[in-house]
Amino acid sequence: MFTPTFQTLCRQGRFSAVRKFTSTTNVSNKVAVLGAAGGIGQPLSLLCKLSDQITELSCYDIVGTPGVAADLSHIPTKSNTIGKLPSPVSWPLKHDDGLAETLTGADVVVIPAGVPRKPGMTRDDLFNTNASIVKTLVEGCAQFCPDAVLAIISNPVNSTVPIAAEVLKQKGVYDKNKLCGVTTLDVCRANTFVAKSMGWDPKDVDVPVIGGHAGITILPLFSQVPGFNVSDAELDALTVRTQFGGDEVVKAKAGAGSATLSMAYAGYIFTENVLKAINGDESIVQCAFVESDLTDAPFFASPCKFGKNGVEEVLGFGDLSPYEREWFDKMLPELKKQIQKGVDFAKK
Repeated sequence: MFTPTFQTLCRQGRFSAVRKFTSTTNVSNKVAVLGAAGGIGQPLSLLCKLSDQITELSCYDIVGTPGVAADLSHIPTKSNTIGKLPSPVSWPLKHDDGLAETLTGADVVVIPAGVPRKPGMTRDDLFNTNASIVKTLVEGCAQFCPDAVLAIISNPVNSTVPIAAEVLKQKGVYDKNKLCGVTTLDVCRANTFVAKSMGWDPKDVDVPVIGGHAGITILPLFSQVPGFNVSDAELDALTVRTQFGGDEVVKAKAGAGSATLSMAYAGYIFTENVLKAINGDESIVQCAFVESDLTDAPFFASPCKFGKNGVEEVLGFGDLSPYEREWFDKMLPELKKQIQKGVDFAKK
């Protein structure tokens, strides 16, 4: 399942969670950030404002977005920035003009909206609130920008991506190539932890991370990192730290937040790469949680080649070490359960 294309890209350093912030392009791209006033949304919007790939940045949230957009608009980059709130309720009832303006014409929609994790909370605890938020926002995407690539950050991703898929199917606009769960932070963490362990530069490390985006469903494939050699105990520690890196941040913030800054960076990297592919860069390979037939789970995170229309090819993940196979066998039933929970929510 590990294709020569992916191996070649890895050796050439073109599959990476690290990207430069600037590039030269004359294309016009609109990015919408839904949940732009939140802990992830604000730094994510800031990073997007710095991108030369983006010419229009649309920020939407239930509060605060006019101020966020005004603040961002003072930064001297080429992108135009707007901030919208939901329209006031009126009669006769009509659609949300704020959401409509935010989404119309968008090439990529990034969705970090929802409540953050708190100490003691699992991603599953977030489900009821965030599931409803994602469902509502994706309904708007189906209506106002059905051709956009959707990048879902809102947790639990293992369930919110299937919710989004069901909503889009119900609206008749589902395109499996344009719906992605953002798992880039798992890759960032794995790269960072390996580099620190080995004394390497993180930009030279590319760890494929497969499965899902929650706890044991996250499986970093350290065996596929050339030159990486640690004890069994350290390998186990690095694997678990990658799987539960979010808990580390929640505890360190003592209840004041979750992994917002690193997630914003990861969301930006993912979005930037999607835009580069849309604009004709044929070298973009990054991990994402997408509809997949690599396993019997209907959605699965693995390296994907991106192109002008989103996911161009879901790549295989190669041979697993015996240690990784043990984790894989434990992970898959849990991942399928979380996916089904999202499907059931969307259908009820």
